[in-house]
Amino acid sequence: MAGRGTADIPGVIAPPPLIYLGFLALGWGGGQLIDEPSLGLDRPVQAGIAIAGLVLGLAVEAWAAGLFHKARTAVQPWKPSTALVTGGVYGFTRNPIYVGFAVTYLALAVGLDSPLAIVLLIPCLLVVDRFVIQREEVYLAARFGADYEAYRRRVRRWL
Repeated sequence: MAGRGTADIPGVIAPPPLIYLGFLALGWGGGQLIDEPSLGLDRPVQAGIAIAGLVLGLAVEAWAAGLFHKARTAVQPWKPSTALVTGGVYGFTRNPIYVGFAVTYLALAVGLDSPLAIVLLIPCLLVVDRFVIQREEVYLAARFGADYEAYRRRVRRWL
């Protein structure tokens, strides 16, 4: 499974941000087509939830990406990994960038007042888990061996 023809990359199906954006666009666009009902939140509450979620999601993503840059390894899963990052936010979740994307997605779905987009976060996470994370894990196990296995046992995949 690792590599999908190239031995030194995980072989994810698509850039993860595009997966999240695709599902968000599908949910919001589909909601517009079916004239979905509103979430029913007061506008200031809706805006507050959206802004807080965006700040939190982007902060987690930036923290995690910063740790990759500090370790001089690629953030992009279609490039080879040169270091195993296990500190900082990676001590809480093995996939903080994808958690950050999920929080950002949810914030945008609330901001767009799209219940359908919120519901589609679940299949989005399933696609990311199966076709991105599982492939990355096979790759990282092959690349970093016992160090990655010890890390995997110590830290949860999501939260």
